[in-house]
Amino acid sequence: MRQHSVIHTPKTSDYQELTQVWEASVRATHDFLPDSYIELLKNLVLTRYLDAVMLICTRDARQRITGFAGVAAGKIEMLFIDPQHRGQGLGKQLLHYAMEHLNADQLDVNEQNPQALGFYLKQGFEVVGRSARDGMNQPYPLLHMRYKQPDLKAQRG
Repeated sequence: MRQHSVIHTPKTSDYQELTQVWEASVRATHDFLPDSYIELLKNLVLTRYLDAVMLICTRDARQRITGFAGVAAGKIEMLFIDPQHRGQGLGKQLLHYAMEHLNADQLDVNEQNPQALGFYLKQGFEVVGRSARDGMNQPYPLLHMRYKQPDLKAQRG
């Protein structure tokens, strides 16, 4: 079932497919966003945002992109899974790869997306701040998260 063990680096020619995965994922998880805003963001993802990050992705047996993440300056700027492939461990795989190989230990998540917030909390992230508006200055609050380092003093007992 898990034929997604390899992390790939997508090419510019994959941007259309990445944007399709982004849109499907957003429409499945961001029901608080109006359609017009999703369309605006979709254009920005395709024309600007994908170029601004180091991209990694998972692919299925037919080499279709099933999920992807983008990292810049130690921060996971995007992590999206095709809705048909959710629950297969792809998000965890991409997250851990970004942390281990791309030195990412921070991210922002929409406060109104409880599924994503729960996922990141379960993976060891903690909320360290909040912004009332998103990066486009729209009223969609963001929670700023950082990977919680293990407490070595507590482990030593």
